[in-house]
Amino acid sequence: MSKMPAWADMVLIPLISLILAGLLSALVILAIGESPIEAVNLMITGALGSSYGWGYTLYYATNFMFTGLAVSVAFHARLFNIGGEGQAMLGGLGVALACLYIPWPHWSLALLGAIICGAAFGGLWALLPAYLQAKRGSHIVITTIMFNFIAAAFLNYLLVSVLRPQGSMDPATARFPEAAQLPTLHDVLAPFGISFSKAAPANISLLVAMLACVLVWVLIWRTRLGYEIRAFGHSDSAARYAGINPVKITLIVMLISGGLAGLMATNNVMGEAERLMLNATEGAGFIGIAVALMGRSHPLGVFLAAILFGFLYQGGAELALWTKIPRELIVVIQALVILFTGALDNMVRAPLERLFARLEKGAV
Repeated sequence: MSKMPAWADMVLIPLISLILAGLLSALVILAIGESPIEAVNLMITGALGSSYGWGYTLYYATNFMFTGLAVSVAFHARLFNIGGEGQAMLGGLGVALACLYIPWPHWSLALLGAIICGAAFGGLWALLPAYLQAKRGSHIVITTIMFNFIAAAFLNYLLVSVLRPQGSMDPATARFPEAAQLPTLHDVLAPFGISFSKAAPANISLLVAMLACVLVWVLIWRTRLGYEIRAFGHSDSAARYAGINPVKITLIVMLISGGLAGLMATNNVMGEAERLMLNATEGAGFIGIAVALMGRSHPLGVFLAAILFGFLYQGGAELALWTKIPRELIVVIQALVILFTGALDNMVRAPLERLFARLEKGAV
C-alpha cells in the first residue's frame, strides 16, 4: 500500500481525530443535560472572544509549546520523556535563583539569564535518567516518571525550609525585583497602538516559545546532529553501524529535551507569578505529551496543538464558571484527544491510507 501524502499525515489525521473526540465529548455533555452547541459557543467566546480570553489562551499555550517541544525532541530519538513536569519544576528553581540573586539592570538581560539557568537546571535533571538508560539500562519511562516525584519533594523542601522569606506562611520565594519582571503582551503591543488586556498573563515569553519552535525545526531537519537523532530513532542498529554513538545521542537528546521543559519557567514563574511557588507547573509537563502526539512531533504541529490545548484550558474555565459542566470534563476531552491521536491512531490512519491508495490508482 502506498503512503499517504505528508500533509494528510500532519493535518488530516489529527483533524479527524479531533472531530471524533469532539463528537464523543458532545455526547457526554448531552448526557449531563447541557447543550453541546451552547458549550462550544461559550468556550469560543471565553477563550477567543476578547483580548482577556486570548491572553489566558496564549499563556497556557506558551507552557504547552515548551513541554510539547521537549517531548517531541525525545520522540525523534525514540525516547519517551515523561519527566517534563519535574524538569519544568527544576527549571523554575533555576529561573528563581537567577532572578533573585543576580542584580539584573534590565528585564531583557534577566530574561537571557533566566533562559540559560532554566534550560540548564531542566536539562541536567533530564540528564540523570538519560545516563541511567544509556549506561545502566534503566528504562527512560520509569526513571523520568520517578524523577517527577523527586523533583516535587525537593522543591517542596526548598520552598518551605530554605527559600521562603522570613515571616511568610506561603511556601513560595520572595517576589522578583522589578528589573526581573517580564513585560506582558499589553506592554509589548501598546506602543503599536494595539489594545490588549492588562489583566491577561500572556507575556513576552510567548516569543521565546515561538523562537524555540523555529530552532527545534532547524535542529531536527537542518543539522547533522538532527540527522543523527532521527537515524537513531528509526533504527538503533543501523545508527550504530553508521558510526553514531547511542550513548552520546541519548545524553544530548535528553539534555535538549529537559532544557526545553525547563524553559517553561520563563512563562509561568518569571512572566506570570513573578516568584516561584508550589505546583507552578500545573500539569503542563504531562499535557506536553498530548501536544507532541497531536502535533506529530513537528514544531509547527506542536505550535498549533499547544494553541488548541490552551483554548481547551481557558474555555474549560469558562464552562465551569457559567454552566453546570464541571471543569473535569475538559480533562475528559483531553483524554479523548490523546486516545484518538495516540492509541487509536491506526483507526483513522488505515481507512485514509486505503482511500489515498484508491485515488492514486484511479489517477494512474
